[in-house]
Amino acid sequence: MRSRIQIQLCMLLAMWNLTATEMAAAVRSGEHTAAEVVETHLERIAAVNPTVNAVTAVLGDSARAAAADIDRRRASGEPVGPLAGVPFTVKENIDIAGVATTHGIPHFRDAVADTDSPTVARLRAADAIPIGHANMPDLTIGGFTDSQLFGATVNPWGTIRDPSGSSGGDGAAVASGMAAIGLGNDAGGSVRGPALHGGIAALNPTYGRFPCEHRVGGREPTLASQLIPKDGPLARSVTDLRAAFEVLAGTDPRDPRAVPVPLDGPPLPTPRVAVVADPGGLGVHPRVRAAIDTAAGILTDAGYVVETVADVPRTADGLATYGTLITSEFGPAWPGIRPLLTEDSARHMELSMQHQPPADLRTYLQATADRHAIVRDWHRFLAEYPLVLGPVSTEPPGDHDGAELDREQNLRLALARRLCTVSSLVGVPAVAVPTGPADGVPMGVQILGRPFREDLCLAAAAAVENAVGVLTPVFDVAPAGR
Repeated sequence: MRSRIQIQLCMLLAMWNLTATEMAAAVRSGEHTAAEVVETHLERIAAVNPTVNAVTAVLGDSARAAAADIDRRRASGEPVGPLAGVPFTVKENIDIAGVATTHGIPHFRDAVADTDSPTVARLRAADAIPIGHANMPDLTIGGFTDSQLFGATVNPWGTIRDPSGSSGGDGAAVASGMAAIGLGNDAGGSVRGPALHGGIAALNPTYGRFPCEHRVGGREPTLASQLIPKDGPLARSVTDLRAAFEVLAGTDPRDPRAVPVPLDGPPLPTPRVAVVADPGGLGVHPRVRAAIDTAAGILTDAGYVVETVADVPRTADGLATYGTLITSEFGPAWPGIRPLLTEDSARHMELSMQHQPPADLRTYLQATADRHAIVRDWHRFLAEYPLVLGPVSTEPPGDHDGAELDREQNLRLALARRLCTVSSLVGVPAVAVPTGPADGVPMGVQILGRPFREDLCLAAAAAVENAVGVLTPVFDVAPAGR
């Protein structure tokens, strides 16, 4: 028989293996202290990060101070927040007060933030604790998490090296147990891709659901950068996503886009799900289709009415409109941005602009009108099908072949995430959820829904997770060789 002290020690050593909601419950009940939670995660970072290279700045002193404050308040009978003591990482392009927001490049190495971004502030208000910044590509440009300042992050699963991007640092940190929640952002799959590659879950919320701060170097974002990128959480369980969602939703005077909308909408008498395995009809890998079939079967068994449909609305038009808006706004700024990047980090955007050159004013204005029409058509579609089940990527997680990125490969990688791209243009919510590994590589799907019905997406994702199980954290971190 193990002694009570031995049992407590084992629980303490494994605390980074708990879900965020389990950690918070243990702190709120007094079973464990926030200080214990933080220390076990700092030890996990020290053990794992030299291999995974996901955490770029470890905030040990401030995390310990925040934990001590939580423990003091709890001991004195004061209330503590719903995420009390839960450590989270923050992508390198999201502000943490007193810490440099580097965007992964030397130009911003010393750009220390005066205040927390709205999303960090909301997590702090719930007594979650920022434990570190997390790696990303230079200025988020490119799908691979490799920055000038911090190098490449590797996937902790060991079967592939690529953790995806651009929130790949947060995804790898969460998947390996260095943090319970990651805070990233998504403009076309940047939290959903790392969730797929890491065997974890992620939420890309509705446009206007979370308040965000996306100025770079103090410059206000242009229209596409106002409409498309959104901050979103990554976590090991859908329950944790729901907990983060409840904290992050709301308004902040710094972001006029954020609106006060109830967390839950009315229940649906018939929860219909449209299955779109191959958006745009460009092809889908058999392993990806198998993952979608698995999720569809689970939802059917859970009582959803699951129907296969040909496509979501206007996939090709959505891709063209997205590309026009992005490259047209990047084009004038590119001469100033290009010197900040290496050849490798600049190549993705240069190839994208070759494929879809920046438009003239008339074409750009037409793209803004086209977006409005595409959003309308999606809303009509979602009136019939409140949920959509589809791929995060039509290609399974894998590694870059090491060759220099060329135009054909850049286009192939972009088109694989076409459902992420179009849904980001439209601004609807999406939850990425694992469906289990295939040949040791994590696989998953995404569930999209009506605007401001994250509750429906999360409930459907929870049904998938209940059948598949929670796959992470990865205990024995041994990244695959190149």
